[in-house]
Amino acid sequence: MIGLVLVIGIVVLSAYYLSNDKKLYGNDEGSIQKVIQSIEGYENRQIEILDISDFHDSRVVGFLSDQRPGYIEFARNSKGNYEWKHIEAAHDPVGLFMLNNPKEGVQKWMVVTHHDNQVAKMQVRINGELLEQTFVPNRADVTYIELPPSEDQSYTFRDYKFYDERGMLLDE
Repeated sequence: MIGLVLVIGIVVLSAYYLSNDKKLYGNDEGSIQKVIQSIEGYENRQIEILDISDFHDSRVVGFLSDQRPGYIEFARNSKGNYEWKHIEAAHDPVGLFMLNNPKEGVQKWMVVTHHDNQVAKMQVRINGELLEQTFVPNRADVTYIELPPSEDQSYTFRDYKFYDERGMLLDE
């Protein structure tokens, strides 16, 4: 009798626990897409995952949302699941997103481009230092750029210039 009550209790508690743990996590590409589409404003958008990169306990995903460049960041919880903590999308063909990972000690810039991107080269001054980055035009892609060291971890971005394949200035 006690064994039957114990078994029933375990079954009831297990069913309750499993039914309440419906939270979405970013553990793989399929679940990442579901997480993005569960967020307000992204529900009915076409999502294309371009890149999934892990940096210590963070997962960063570059994606297109109806052809708009975006990224979502996840943090690994104590159970090893990735919970989303930040999402952002750009309105331009090139999305520039600042990533900050204090555990890694390095600041990165994530650049997400969409299929109709005409940019072949970008120039920008970061804390007075000229940075040039090339891209493949007409290709959806994610590029990570390591930023120059900064003692106070602050950055100033100035004099953006974008060039097409022929070297013609597109936009400043």
